[in-house]
Amino acid sequence: MDSESNSKRCNWWRGSVLYHIYLRSFSDSNRDGFGDLKGATEHLDYVSELGISGIWLSPTMPSPNYDWGYDVSDYLGVHPDYGTLEDLDHFVSEAESRGMKVLLDLVPNHTSSEHPWFVSALSDPNSPYRNYYVFAKPKGDGSPPNNWLDATGESAWTLDDNSGEYYLHNFLSSQPDLNWWNDSVHEEFERILHFWFDRGIAGFRIDVAHALYKDRELQDDPPAGNVPAAFSHFGLLEKHSKNQDDVHDVYRRWRKIASDYDPERLLVGETWVDDMSQLASFYGSDDELNLAFNFPFMFAEFSSIALSRAVSQTFASLPVGSTPVWTASNHDVSRFPTRWAGGSQAKVRMALSILTTLPGTIVLYYGDELGLCDVEVALEDQRDSMTSMVPKARFQRDRVRTPMQWKSGIGRGFAEKDVKPWLPFGLDDGRDVESQRRDQGSIFNLTKSLLELRTNAVKADAEYREIEVTDDSWHYKAGKLSVFVNFSDKIRVVELGGVGTILTANGDSLLLEGSDKEVTVGPWEAVVRSS
Repeated sequence: MDSESNSKRCNWWRGSVLYHIYLRSFSDSNRDGFGDLKGATEHLDYVSELGISGIWLSPTMPSPNYDWGYDVSDYLGVHPDYGTLEDLDHFVSEAESRGMKVLLDLVPNHTSSEHPWFVSALSDPNSPYRNYYVFAKPKGDGSPPNNWLDATGESAWTLDDNSGEYYLHNFLSSQPDLNWWNDSVHEEFERILHFWFDRGIAGFRIDVAHALYKDRELQDDPPAGNVPAAFSHFGLLEKHSKNQDDVHDVYRRWRKIASDYDPERLLVGETWVDDMSQLASFYGSDDELNLAFNFPFMFAEFSSIALSRAVSQTFASLPVGSTPVWTASNHDVSRFPTRWAGGSQAKVRMALSILTTLPGTIVLYYGDELGLCDVEVALEDQRDSMTSMVPKARFQRDRVRTPMQWKSGIGRGFAEKDVKPWLPFGLDDGRDVESQRRDQGSIFNLTKSLLELRTNAVKADAEYREIEVTDDSWHYKAGKLSVFVNFSDKIRVVELGGVGTILTANGDSLLLEGSDKEVTVGPWEAVVRSS
């Protein structure tokens, strides 16, 4: 192996654990009901305690917040709700002092309609910024150029009365799509990358990384057919409105920029695709994204057959030497303790046992380590204009963005007792940090134990090997770990063999000696052996 290849294999994110902080909901330091950078900084010891290598912060840039930061009005600043550039610098410095890198969210598909580029584009059809966006003439009858739908299920086109042209927005009408066929857009974002990389940011999670380019001919999207619901867009397949191969050139250019830094900066893509070969394409020939989110795994049915198939297909499809990403929750979709486990504590523990033992990089969404479930948010308290009261919306996002629960009682440690948080808390049922720290059998302490086992037994290049899959069980090896998962109501007795620590998903840990020791696995339980 040459020195360059060896350097790439040593990149910090390979085999690491990333922690996704939805900043607005993490910790409120200034009594306004919103989480902020100073509040998050106060809890860095907690994040470090889990064994985290990197932190992904959901959008921190200035925004009018129609889509809570994913409508960016300034790519080179910090939203005042969160603090200042200096507060962000301090957060990065404090994280690095604890051995953790910091990633920001970058939104290259669209801007806010309040971004100066779009303000200029809309005010003057002859503005040089007009071509920064996707404008098109109406059909002969004055209707939108095609059948593309935005994230609310309405037309993805809004008429500009001044010019008589429509502009494209794949999300809200206040989020006009950028025109990546324009070289000037490339140049703008390359400057943005340099600005943040020079400032010490370790990399970016790239929003809707698959969507930057649109079909030049603006062809209609075809019917979705029988694709899984998570990948059907209000009955359409986003074949032309997103998912164009030209996007790969962007990431090759960005990878060159990231590689010029020491250490190399990390590029993580939100690659919302359901085809494994398409997912694999975002890695290129080790010259595009470093990591690409695996949505087929996230949306797999919680069963031995479906999950094992998603894992096997991932390893079979990704380029040799690339790093898969495993995550089960995020700020857009139902949390896995609800979506997979249906609130069952046993199934939450099983899911965490699987997630934390797979070779590759894993991402925990804040509260995953506590088993936080979705929170039913009353209509009058909902804040998300993209999904609130939207018929056929795939997800209701407010329910997964509720404040972190640091302790029991009023305010939950997120905010002062007399401060109303921006979204309501979940039930005060012991799924908080303070309560779970005290309980040795808690989900929090199970997560810590699993991550400690992972650190010692699942290296960056660890092999995944499927031993046996049945309708109600999954047995696999990952590096030095042997994992047996019981997807049934029956008690199972299995032989894991070897000598080492046995960790069960109920939180117990014991040392077994000898190769013929049998282990009892309870209903809906996982057992992990480290040798």
